[in-house]
Amino acid sequence: MAARAAQPPNNTNEPQVSRNSLLSDLANLTERNTCLTGHVARLEQRLSEALGQDAWRATGLGAPPDTDTLQRKIDHLEQQVAELRDQLSEREEDLQASRATNRELMTQLNSTPHRPR
Repeated sequence: MAARAAQPPNNTNEPQVSRNSLLSDLANLTERNTCLTGHVARLEQRLSEALGQDAWRATGLGAPPDTDTLQRKIDHLEQQVAELRDQLSEREEDLQASRATNRELMTQLNSTPHRPR
């Protein structure tokens, strides 16, 4: 009886489906099932990552959401620090030159004889 159930009915009014056609359909559906299974697995992975990131952020343990903006700000501030250090260095050199000139003038002033008034 199981052998009869596996065979298509012998109805002459309906179009006959060949064994090769059924095997081809089975192979195509198996391949489609494999593709869909992979697609579902990738979607589950993405969902899991998104939920994990949301949970991580909600706990306050996650990185700030806009790290690119923060990195640009850090770079800008580091550039400002470098420029300010250069300015400070120039001003220190100017101050040292002014002090040296002041010492020379004081030395000249002290070495000249005083005139009574």
